[in-house]
Amino acid sequence: MTDLYIDNKTFEGIDFTTEKFKRAEYDNCSFINCDFSKQDLSNNEFIECNFNDCNLSLVKLKNTSLQDVSFKKCKIVGVLFFECNPFLFDANFKDCNLNLSSFYKFRINNTNFSNCDLHEVDFTETNLANSIFTLCDFKKAIFDASNLEKTDFRTSKNYTIDPEKNTIKNAKFSLTEIAGLLEKYKLIIE
Repeated sequence: MTDLYIDNKTFEGIDFTTEKFKRAEYDNCSFINCDFSKQDLSNNEFIECNFNDCNLSLVKLKNTSLQDVSFKKCKIVGVLFFECNPFLFDANFKDCNLNLSSFYKFRINNTNFSNCDLHEVDFTETNLANSIFTLCDFKKAIFDASNLEKTDFRTSKNYTIDPEKNTIKNAKFSLTEIAGLLEKYKLIIE
């Protein structure tokens, strides 16, 4: 638990690479066009917060709580989400760049990703059950021993998922991207 409580506040255009970010519980706050790149946001709590047009690349999130948090048009490159506090973790992503981030062994079921770049993201042993990926690009993303039950990939592209190494029961895929499920067989699909 943090000592400082900040409620219903908007932070706009702040460069936290030069201005100190206060460790606190942020409840119903908005962060607009802020730069957090390479900052240590560990041990903070974000509850019902929105991040819009922010740079969160390479931030540290060790033991950070994200509960009902929305990221829109954010750059979130190289972030280790699996270091977050898993209790009540709930985040959604729209129009974000999450390249090179990792959800390794993390539970993010029922998560919505819309129009996101997920290049080389590590989903190894991640529980993504019932998640929805709308218009996402998975170029070189890693799925290994992942739970993808009832996950919707129908409008997404460039995924490579081995059905023998991942749980994909009732997952939804588009016919045009079906090759991503068969890549290991080196088939020619026309």
